[in-house]
Amino acid sequence: MKEFAALYEELDSTTSTNEKVAALKKYFTKADPEDSMWTLMLLTGKLSRRTITSRTLSSLFLASTHYPEWLWDESRDHVGDTAETLSLLAHSLELCRATSSSSNKSLTQWMEEEIPYLAKIKDEKEQADHLLKLWKKLTTQEVYILNKLITGAFRVGVSDKLVIRALSEVYDVPTDQIAHRLSGSLETGAEAFERVVSQEAVSATFSQPYPFCLAHPWSERSEKNFDPGEWCIEWKYDGIRAQVIRRESQTWIWSRGEEDITDTFPELAEIFADLPEGSVIDGEILVFKEDRISSFQSLQRRLGRKKVSAQMLKEFPAGFMGYDCLEINGQDVRQETLKNRKKHLQKILGKFKSPQVRISPVVEVTSLEELNFLRSQSREKDAEGLMLKWWAGVYSVGRKTGNWWKYKVDPLTLDAVLLYAQSGTGRRSNLYTDYTFALWNENHELIPFAKAYSGLDQKEIDELDAWIRRHTKEKFGPVRSVEAQHVFEIGFEGIGASSRHKSGIAVRFPRILRWRKDKKVDDADTLTSAQELLKAVNNEP
Repeated sequence: MKEFAALYEELDSTTSTNEKVAALKKYFTKADPEDSMWTLMLLTGKLSRRTITSRTLSSLFLASTHYPEWLWDESRDHVGDTAETLSLLAHSLELCRATSSSSNKSLTQWMEEEIPYLAKIKDEKEQADHLLKLWKKLTTQEVYILNKLITGAFRVGVSDKLVIRALSEVYDVPTDQIAHRLSGSLETGAEAFERVVSQEAVSATFSQPYPFCLAHPWSERSEKNFDPGEWCIEWKYDGIRAQVIRRESQTWIWSRGEEDITDTFPELAEIFADLPEGSVIDGEILVFKEDRISSFQSLQRRLGRKKVSAQMLKEFPAGFMGYDCLEINGQDVRQETLKNRKKHLQKILGKFKSPQVRISPVVEVTSLEELNFLRSQSREKDAEGLMLKWWAGVYSVGRKTGNWWKYKVDPLTLDAVLLYAQSGTGRRSNLYTDYTFALWNENHELIPFAKAYSGLDQKEIDELDAWIRRHTKEKFGPVRSVEAQHVFEIGFEGIGASSRHKSGIAVRFPRILRWRKDKKVDDADTLTSAQELLKAVNNEP
């Protein structure tokens, strides 16, 4: 744990990419393979296992220390994070060590022995006492990390790309090979880590997907020397990016987040049982209904379900829009040109008669002006923009500049009133950075319709935070209601009807576009405006 805590400290204390990579290389050079594999899983988000909830963790602390509950609530609201609050209180109450820890247990021992044992204790007092016993062996920083590991909320500011780069430089293995070996489900243990960093060829597991190829946003720089003939232009649909795999007479469906979603979409798994052996195709899962692509809100009703009812299958039938072919007849074809891969895709999916399986149509333009006009028609095509893929390009790992571009339509917007604020997490835990915005209803009442936490610069965040503290009306745990005085322009990618929200609508990817200091609260938009926008998006009269 000491070495892992030291790595966390180095990663968390710098924004320099080179310094983060250097810290990772130093760690992986010295760490045991077992610890390295646990570290790899934690840093890449492959493991978010929650042993005990944050609420239970705080209850154990209160039960064991008899700390005043009101003071705990105040402390938690101020800090904004349970694990951090507990580590700070452990330090102030001398429940942990000030400098070096007395525990020599490895990260593997903590993950495989200590934390599972704590979870198995049934008696609340015994469990609370054991938690404090663990804390007393650790430093304040280590207590914080342990709390995060227990609650499954461990995060640190390092990307998968940097972790892969560090491993590549330490073990002299190409980054694309490591990225592929990290795709899909991973096992713990020294042998698993040796497979990840082996310089020898390592066969993939039957279910293992490939790392996804991703796109950069289209910009003015992208438009320079634009030659339409060099680009495969397709509609960009708003669904779930997925890879479908058919190997060893089995079918797997993996999301871009590397989650096995085969059971979530059983009708697609059944259809793709007819894929040829040794096939991997890339595409988008959507809801196809009445020959139209439904909104993302419809697809969202299907997510997170391991068992899907017959009614759900009928009401929100899933479909697949095929984009690319990554493997055919068991051969990896990612290094072939897109033009060739499209031929493979046609060969595989062209035989399917189901209307729920389609091949993404390629559209043609002869100029940049036509491209821009086509983009403006996106919503009429049930799309959120265009994808531009280089015909001569390979299927690269992650984002490679110049290979794939996404050219999305301008966001939908509404002017809304700030109604509630909540403190952020991590470095922003002492600032109110998570906001709830409202629109006027027909009775001139403000009704919440969206939450957003991005879009303001640091100067605006500081200014708004100070204002929130001075103009709080009520407190609801970590949430504050504020005086209705400020209007913000909120942008979002999509809008849909929702019976779960009081406003009757749900928006996708809301974010703050600008602080409208030029507008009065009465000038904010209404729910009627939102409903009209919804009708316009759905091409309704």
